[in-house]
Amino acid sequence: MKRFFALSFISAGFFLNAQSIGNSPYAAYGIGDVKYDNTVETSAMGGITTAYISDFNNSFNFKNPAANSNLELTTIKFEATNENNFFTTDNTKSTKHSTYLSNISIAFPLSQKAKFGIGYQPYSSKRYNILNSKTLDDGSVRVNNFRGEGSLSTVQAAFSYAVTPDFSLGVRSNFYFGNLYDIDEVTLSDAELVNGYETKNNIKNFNFTLGATYQKKYDNDRKLTLGATSTLGNTTDMETLYTNSTYYYVTGGEKAYLDVIEQRNSISKNLIPFEASLGAGFGHNLKWFVSSQIDYKKGESIQFLGLPFQYEDSYRVSAGGWYLPNINNFRNYFSRITYRYGAYYEKGNLNINGTNINKYGITLGALFPFKNNSASRMSGIDLGLELGKRGTVQNNLINQNFVNLKIGINFADKWFRKNLYN
Repeated sequence: MKRFFALSFISAGFFLNAQSIGNSPYAAYGIGDVKYDNTVETSAMGGITTAYISDFNNSFNFKNPAANSNLELTTIKFEATNENNFFTTDNTKSTKHSTYLSNISIAFPLSQKAKFGIGYQPYSSKRYNILNSKTLDDGSVRVNNFRGEGSLSTVQAAFSYAVTPDFSLGVRSNFYFGNLYDIDEVTLSDAELVNGYETKNNIKNFNFTLGATYQKKYDNDRKLTLGATSTLGNTTDMETLYTNSTYYYVTGGEKAYLDVIEQRNSISKNLIPFEASLGAGFGHNLKWFVSSQIDYKKGESIQFLGLPFQYEDSYRVSAGGWYLPNINNFRNYFSRITYRYGAYYEKGNLNINGTNINKYGITLGALFPFKNNSASRMSGIDLGLELGKRGTVQNNLINQNFVNLKIGINFADKWFRKNLYN
C-alpha cells in the first residue's frame, strides 16, 4: 500500500503542468519567471540550501542532495503557494493573484549512510498580456498585443551518501517538461487582418546537480557546515517552432488563416544554464542555526519572437536561519515552534532598456508541530511569508512588489524498515 501511494503521489506531478501560475510581464523573456525554490522550509530562510543540513530527522534537501545525513524517517510533503503581485508604471497600477501547488515530495533512508528522495515542483511559468498602441503618421493606430502562457515543471530524484561522519556527497537528476508560447499580434485600426508572430517551445530536458557538504561538530553542541553545488549542462535541447502569419478572427475566437509568411524550426542550447553555489553555516544543535550563500547562473542566448535575446550572468546572495526555543518543553507549545527568518538580493539576468531587472526580499516562517508529536517526530504545518520588490519604473519599465504566502504539511514516520524482532 505504501509503495502504491508513493508512486501515485509522484506521478501526479505530470498532470499538474497545466496549473495557472501568475507572474509578471518580465516573464515574457526566455522560459519565463523561474521559481527559485518552492519549499516552505528553505524559502522562509531566504532560500539558504547549500550549507543547510536539517537538525531534525524528517527533512530532505533537494537543492543540495548531499545535505541529508540526518534523515532517518520517511517524510512526505505537500505544499502550496499564493502569489500576490502589485505592478506600477509611470501612470498605471494593477494587481495579479494566483494560487498553485508548489511542491510534492517523498524521501526516505535507504541505510544509515544512503538517503533517497523524489519530488515535483513548478520550475518556471509564463502568463502575460501586454497592449501597446501607437498613432502613425497617416492617423491610423497600430496596436501590438504581446501574449504568453505555459509552464515548465521539473521532476527530481536525489541520492545522498555519507562518505564519512563529516563529509557527504550527493547527486540529483532533473527532468524538465512543458510547453511555452509567445505571440505578438499587430493590428491597424482600419483593418481586420492580424499579423501574428508566434513562438512555441516544446521542452523535454535532463540535467544533473552534484553536491557536497562538510559538517564539523564540536563538544559544546555547536557545528560548522560548509556546502557546494554545481548544476551541469543539458543533455537535450529545446525545440522551437516560429510562425509568421496573417489571419483574422471569426465568431468564437477561432483564427481564419490567409497566409503563412514564414515558418521555421530552431534548436536552442543552454535552456537551463550552468549554475553553482557556495554556502557556510553555523549553529547550536536543536536550538538555532544561521547560514549564508551565493548562487551563480551563467548567461545564455535564446530566441524571443524569432529574434536573438541575451540573458546576462546573474547571482544571488542570501542569508537566513532558524530558532527553536525549547524542543523538549511539552508544557508550552510555542516553545516547540521553529521560527525562521531570512533575506536575499538577486542581480537578475534581464537587462532591458539599459536597466538591470534586480530583485530583493525578506522572508519569515514557522513550523508548527502537531501537538502530540514527540521530539523525534517533527511532523507539522509549515508557514512562510515573502515580501519583496523587482524591477523599476525608470526607463519605461515596470515596478513589481510582491507578497507570497506559502503553506505545507509534512508527515514523517518509519517506512521501509525491517523489524529486528518478531
